[in-house]
Parts: sequence; structure tokens; C-alpha cells
Amino acid sequence: MSTFWSLWIIILTVINLALLFWVLMANRKVAVSDEDDPENRTTGHVYDGIEEYDNPLPRWWFMMFLATFVFSIIYLAAYPGLGSYKGFLGWTSTGELANDQAKAQESYEKTFGKYIQMPIEELAQDPKAMKMGTRLFANNCAVCHGADGGGAFGFPNLTDHDWIYGGTPEAIKTTLINGRQAAMPAWGDILGEEKIAEVAQFVLSLSGRAEDDNMVTKGKEIFAQNCATCHGADAKGLVAMGAPNLTDDIWLYGGDPAEIRQTLRSGRNGMMPSQADKLREDKIHLLTAYVYSLSLDAPESK
Repeated sequence: MSTFWSLWIIILTVINLALLFWVLMANRKVAVSDEDDPENRTTGHVYDGIEEYDNPLPRWWFMMFLATFVFSIIYLAAYPGLGSYKGFLGWTSTGELANDQAKAQESYEKTFGKYIQMPIEELAQDPKAMKMGTRLFANNCAVCHGADGGGAFGFPNLTDHDWIYGGTPEAIKTTLINGRQAAMPAWGDILGEEKIAEVAQFVLSLSGRAEDDNMVTKGKEIFAQNCATCHGADAKGLVAMGAPNLTDDIWLYGGDPAEIRQTLRSGRNGMMPSQADKLREDKIHLLTAYVYSLSLDAPESK
């Protein structure tokens, strides 16, 4: 909070205290004796025959009010906690926040700091570290990739060896830090439905599921002209571009003929968000090791 707003709040508080003190003193009256005319000791208000006496506050009650004013003045002077303005105890809310953050950082360094120096391959074998990794994955990744990392439609399976951008520790960490943006272009307006269907048959033939050999032949030529740049002449993909392997019968958006045609027709633009803006380096290191560990026992892709 800026100095202006600190002073603004302090001034308003002081004004309010002064007004309340004036109201208290203005309504304080000298007690009257029982011999005074009762008519002079009422407010003149009558409620269902009950008259309201105009008596002063009991002395003990009045003194309690005064005590609250004294307490308020001392509190305001000692603990303003408003931005850069400090009371005579030197306490501020921003200072307390900084102190709490420093303590939390020290605690985190004790918990996670020792792991950041360990190689990811070694960390993936550490049971205690992987328990932490499991919690990090559950809090940040499971909503898309599933609690077991098995993926879903449009979200890659992390438990196999079919990595779109590479499955090395370095590649996984890069993905977590920078995120990924898919860029499969839409070919519907360029190729038309007939050629889309032919390319789809060729793609299906790569995993032994083609239904029309004539369409496969035509689709192969179209693939070479338009798709091989990213997926390679052998259609095994290109990690540097995030182009998936089309020969292993593993499909991110479904491998049915209709789904393949839809991918060709409309393109795909899935996004993996960067985790660097919400996770510290030590947590990303642990999370990388956990994701890497998910596919260690998986059979190799064909």
C-alpha cells in the first residue's frame, strides 16, 4: 500500500475516533437525584404507556467507553501496519508477509532443495521423492492426463514410450517449463473431401488397417506432397516439430477413419500450458522425474 493510502486510512480513523468521542461526551449528563421532578427526567417519549427516562450512562459503562478510546489510540500508534508507515513498534503488514514468506521459503528449501541437485534418472528411483512427485502431478497434471497419467482424448498418455516432443528428462522438463502448442494445419479447404479420404486411407495403411488399396496409392502421393515435411517420408514423426508417429497405431485424437479425416479436415491445436509461472524450479525438477518414471516399465513402442 502506498504512503498516500496509508495516511488516508489513518486520518479517517482519527477523525472517526474524534467524532465518536464528541458524541460520547455530548450525551454525558450529570446524574439527577430522586428528589428531582420525574417530569424533568424523561425524554418525552412514551411507548405503550412506558416513559423513557433521560438518565446518563452508568459511570462504569462510561469509563469502559473511555478505555476503548485509549486502547484505539495506542493500537493505531503501535500497529498501523499500513504500507510503508510504521508504528513505534516497527510492525507492518507487508513486513510480516515478507517474514512469513522467508520462513516458508526456508521450509520449502529443506523439503525440496536437496532433490534439485539429483539427476532426474536417479530421482525417478527415489520412493520418497516420487511420493512428492505424485502429489505434484495430482495437483497440476491429473486434471488433463488422468490420475494415472494414462491420458484421454486430446491429452497424451504419459505411461508409454510414444512421446510427441521427446521422452528424455531434458525434453520433459522443457515441456513443463515452456509448454507446447500443437500446429496441425487444417487441410479441408486445400485438399477437398475426396483427397482427405484418400490420405486417411494411406494413414490407416501405416498401421495395417486400410480398407481401399486404390485410395491408399493416391493418398500416398498426397501425403508425400503435403504431410511428409512434418511427419517424415516414413511417417514416423518428427520430435522437433511435435509431429507424431503415424505408424504405431497410437492416436491422440482417435484412430477411427472418421476421426482421422476430421483431424486432416480441421487440424488440431492442442496446448500444453507452461508450469513455470506457478511451480518453482525444484518442484518442476521433481515433477519431471515423476513423469519420466511413469514410462520406465512400459514396453517399447513398435
